[in-house]
Amino acid sequence: MARIDNIPRNFDPSAAEERLYQLWEDKGYFTARPDTDLKPYTIMMPPPNVTGQLHMGHALNNTLQDILIRWRRMTGDNVHWQAGTDHAAIATEARIVSALAEEGITKEALGREGFLERAWEWTEYYNSRITSQLKRLGTSCDWSRLRFTMDEGLNQAVTEVFNRLYEEGLIYRGERMINWCPSCMTTLSDIEVVHEDQDSKLWNIRYPLDGGSAHLTIATTRPETMLADVAVAVHPDDERYRDLIGKHVLLPLTDRTIPIITDDYVDMEFGTGALKITPAHDPNDFEIGERHGLPSIDMLNDDATVAEGFGRYSGLSREEARKQVVSDLREGDYLLSEEPHSHSVGTCQRCGTSIEPRISLQWFVAMDTLAGPALDVVQDGAVKFVPGRFAKSYINWVENTRDWCISRQLWWGHRIPAWHCSDCHEFTVSRTVPDSCSSCGSSDIEQDPDTLDTWFSSTLWPFSTLGWPNEDDPFLKTFYPTDVLVTGYDIIGFWVARMIEQGLHLTGKAPFHTVFINGIVRDDQGRKMSKSLGNGIDPLEIIDEAGADSLRYALLTGTTAGNDQRFQQDIVDNGRGFINKVWNAFRFVMMNWDESLTGTLQADKLELKPESLSDEDNWILSRLAKAVSEVEKNLERYELGLALERMYGFIWNEFCDWYLEMVKPRLFDKDGDAEKRQATLSVLHYVLSASLRMLHPFMPFFTEELYQLLPVHGETIMFAEWPAADDELAARKNDAQDLKYERLIEAVRGIRQIRLTYNVKPQARVSLRVVSDQSEVRDMFLQSGAWLERLAGVSEVIAAPDKEDVGSSDAQLAFPGGEAYIPLADLVDLDQERARLESELSELEGILEKAEKMLANENFTGKAPEQVVEKERRRVTDTRQQIDTVKERIETLASID
Repeated sequence: MARIDNIPRNFDPSAAEERLYQLWEDKGYFTARPDTDLKPYTIMMPPPNVTGQLHMGHALNNTLQDILIRWRRMTGDNVHWQAGTDHAAIATEARIVSALAEEGITKEALGREGFLERAWEWTEYYNSRITSQLKRLGTSCDWSRLRFTMDEGLNQAVTEVFNRLYEEGLIYRGERMINWCPSCMTTLSDIEVVHEDQDSKLWNIRYPLDGGSAHLTIATTRPETMLADVAVAVHPDDERYRDLIGKHVLLPLTDRTIPIITDDYVDMEFGTGALKITPAHDPNDFEIGERHGLPSIDMLNDDATVAEGFGRYSGLSREEARKQVVSDLREGDYLLSEEPHSHSVGTCQRCGTSIEPRISLQWFVAMDTLAGPALDVVQDGAVKFVPGRFAKSYINWVENTRDWCISRQLWWGHRIPAWHCSDCHEFTVSRTVPDSCSSCGSSDIEQDPDTLDTWFSSTLWPFSTLGWPNEDDPFLKTFYPTDVLVTGYDIIGFWVARMIEQGLHLTGKAPFHTVFINGIVRDDQGRKMSKSLGNGIDPLEIIDEAGADSLRYALLTGTTAGNDQRFQQDIVDNGRGFINKVWNAFRFVMMNWDESLTGTLQADKLELKPESLSDEDNWILSRLAKAVSEVEKNLERYELGLALERMYGFIWNEFCDWYLEMVKPRLFDKDGDAEKRQATLSVLHYVLSASLRMLHPFMPFFTEELYQLLPVHGETIMFAEWPAADDELAARKNDAQDLKYERLIEAVRGIRQIRLTYNVKPQARVSLRVVSDQSEVRDMFLQSGAWLERLAGVSEVIAAPDKEDVGSSDAQLAFPGGEAYIPLADLVDLDQERARLESELSELEGILEKAEKMLANENFTGKAPEQVVEKERRRVTDTRQQIDTVKERIETLASID
């Protein structure tokens, strides 16, 4: 046990956090063990990208996971929190290319092998950096099993999955519509495309009917793509065009004619109701083209310049081609109008370039077979979303899923395990490097230069990290399926759905039973944090300033599942204040500690005879039992913000503000009942221990520090028993006793407020008249006279069933079950108060007179700024109200004899 003079006055996170975390690691407290009979509980950390340091969103996401893990560890589960990082192919390659450019080097000059060496150096640095940042936050994951999506074991899993899906016909190579970045020169997943509103123009173009004098008007925001048009579509029910269906129009600026077709996709109400169809450069047009067997004309090169075969436009950038096409349309009398238009444009998340929808020969995963089972497990409740509304987003994604383009034109990432034959042009897909083509036997084969979409390896994360495809791996057998996935709502389709699809298909089991969605951490104005706004907050700076516990407190306060939240510095300060409050409560207990008790107590247990406990002791134990029960329900429902709020209310208000005040006289009275005093100290020790254990998952560092300073404690709070497991505590809940103290506490609050209002000196005493038609309420107040005197300065308590003896001027307060009154003469010196009120009235009347004169002055009201005039009007209104209040109080005093 630490002596009080050896206990610091405050908790210093800078001195304690690194020391405590190193202790936890050295002791192996985070290490998962598959060889136990305990119930497993597993969480997979969404792997951060190795592109830089963690941001506030990572801090929130990992704090939520750590709370669940620490809680389950304390309830006795065999927990495993799998940590790791993601190679983030496009983002990481872009960062490395940028870094090389600052050195005057291109990746092409380095060559593929040289570039990959730099990429692995980058990864090693940022893996270490991210791990260090997560430790600063207090995350208790199993660092001995840290994984990276391109580890050898995970590489094996990726290769195995690609081969299996290929052998089952679920992976194929074909031409499909994809997102293309002309700057990064690669395909992009939908999540890597950011849609932003851009100011542009809407061009209305005349498409002449072939062999006639009429024309169709086509509206477009991309006139350059008309060079690749293959049809004009109208709705089959559109009466305006019924006679034109099947005819052709002349395609301006070309020597081609294209047919007029019908399709239900066309919106008759938008524009002219006639739609140009360019299958190679629009995903919706591509589907229309597929339905009608239309050809596709790709007019752009990989760098978004116009391809050969388009005359004067070939070689121009798409922007230059647009200017030239518009000029030629105007000159040829095809341009009917040109008007400003703002519309949403897809841009590359990494470089900001406008993406190009285009048909490309790529590797795809056929999703229909995978989607069905993944839809069923959510619809039948086997996999639940928290909050439940996000299940709709998931179902909508899975129901509308398209075949997934998994190839990327990058060097960093998992190389596609397929080899192209130069002789027969077939591909050999293999788990190992083949010697020859599987189709013709030629040895002239070369591995596909493309890599796999980052999400392809990430979807295997819940089981590849546990040793799959080795189904006998003890970690896989123990910890899969996992329990909860904590993630953001923006990747429900891209990651969550695909993990469920692959998990079901490859293991026969959904990878988790619950998806806990967290929102985005925004700045104090509700804006998304970004470099462009300069409003980003580095979580490490907050930790340096206030400690990890205060940061975690701020992230959790007020948070609700699935909702965005505002990060406010003053809540960090509140967290620090909360820590100080608990620390001071502990110091108070230690200053009054009885050394003889230390050898009689058991860690985290309360073994006392009921008759040795006072009413106050029983009350705080009842409140603790109720708090523990409610917090546990909050945790089970993933209401982590509410759980913290409930703990705060119990610890700060009920324990520190009330119970400590209630028992001070007993602790200070060294000559009083020794048994009662020791019982109270035992209760204080137990409630402190239980509070620290309950709070530990949320604020791990200072709770461990205080727990180790308790006179009696276990080896570590991390494995201390969760309070809800204590049957003795559960038996302490007493609603009747809680109601009794609720009434008394409300009465004390009311009396204190009245004393404050009338500036009653602390040493002055007042009498209290209690009115209630309930005899048990009257008796309770009568029996609590000593308690009320100590906490509210009450000299006597008078109780009655009615207001017969209550004076009309008495100050009134309400509490559950009745009312109470304090004679005004007890609160103030009547003569002094009359004089003070008369002086205040005179001063207020002077202020009112001055303000009214100003408003009566036309020079003031006509020339002064409106806000100044309005301020004077408000002053008049407020002063009149104050005068009425003072006059009323003067009349009240006059009625007192």
